[in-house]
Amino acid sequence: MIPLEEVQALVNHACAPLPSTPVSEIDALGCVLAAPALAQVDVPPFANSAMDGYAVRAIDVAHAPVVLEVVGRVLAGAANGCGVGPGEAVRIMTGAPVPSGADAVCMLEHTRAAAGARVVIESPVPPGENVRAPGGDVRRGETVLDAGTEVGPTQLAALVSAGCSMVEVHPRPRVGVISTGDELVDSGLPLGAAQIFDSNRPMLLALVEESGCRALDLGRSPDDEDVLAARITGALDEVDALVLSGGVSVGDVDVVRIVLDRLGGAATRWMQIAIRPAKPFSFSVLEGPAGPVPVFGLPGNPVSSAVSFELLVRPALRRMAGRRVTQRPRVVARAEAPLRRRPDGKTHFVRVQLELLGDADVPGHGSEAADEGAPGWSARPCPGQGSHQIRSMGLADGLAVLADGDGVEAGGPVEVLVTNPALSGAFVATS
Repeated sequence: MIPLEEVQALVNHACAPLPSTPVSEIDALGCVLAAPALAQVDVPPFANSAMDGYAVRAIDVAHAPVVLEVVGRVLAGAANGCGVGPGEAVRIMTGAPVPSGADAVCMLEHTRAAAGARVVIESPVPPGENVRAPGGDVRRGETVLDAGTEVGPTQLAALVSAGCSMVEVHPRPRVGVISTGDELVDSGLPLGAAQIFDSNRPMLLALVEESGCRALDLGRSPDDEDVLAARITGALDEVDALVLSGGVSVGDVDVVRIVLDRLGGAATRWMQIAIRPAKPFSFSVLEGPAGPVPVFGLPGNPVSSAVSFELLVRPALRRMAGRRVTQRPRVVARAEAPLRRRPDGKTHFVRVQLELLGDADVPGHGSEAADEGAPGWSARPCPGQGSHQIRSMGLADGLAVLADGDGVEAGGPVEVLVTNPALSGAFVATS
């Protein structure tokens, strides 16, 4: 058996970040910047008001309250056609350009109307008060976002505001998913004798999307070598990576093994990894029209397929996407029940539910909390730990990592790989 770390290193070495490409800032959403994005304009491009109120000269209101003559009004988006002279004020709205001559804005709440076209400024305002200076956020030519930044909604807004209409990104990998097996039936169809629903393909497609990649459903293949080979070779011109489930062990009809040996030859690696579940695994790199295409062969048992994806496929795909953080976060939790196992030379991954301990503060968890001997989470094993029992994976928040040995007693510390995306924000992920 091969250590997990050795297989992870092999896979990651073969899955380099995809070549960068220029895209519009809108199309960059979900991608990773391959080069710094430089501001094309000052942000803001002109001095504007941070408040609704009156644009004034600070020297005129230094000894407020004072009465000023209102000589105009400026709205957001309107051209600035008026100026402010001694003893004058201009009514101004948030975001509107500050009139020439004015150097401060008194917020509306600190004013009151006076007779005629006049206003009482009740409080002094220093120069620059409530005025957003040109380039106060970002100056033209300055870096808006560094290379390696994942473009989410707020990053997109920063790019748009700075006029970064085109940016250089690592594209989201296109990942095809094929499930194999004569026993599989698509959801919604009647089950025949000795048939089961194909849960792996929809699960893997969802995991690919959740990893930040583009999932391509390439369907289900029967246990037929020629059909599977045609399905794989036909996909090489439209994907950056392939994920196959089933047929990677040593059974008589494990056609994935036969087909990948034919297509990949000596480049295909068949491995028995020192983990449980998910011991069998294959990895190939096939040559596609646009370049090499990594091919991951995962076990057919649904839990083994999911665990293989978490440990080996997800980090590699995120690396291909140019992401700096490729691994799920980990936390040290307190075992609420015994997590026992027998020595067998493997690392065991046990599905567990996590619960925040009553008086714990979420940001204080992880290795730092573990070093203090006070983990902030508890871990309880899910019912049903067989590799075919996918319900337990659906109930789980993470995978408890049990090194070779006898396991962990109730109350002891245990490391947990956090797989529930809803909890990931509470932890610091590792690269």
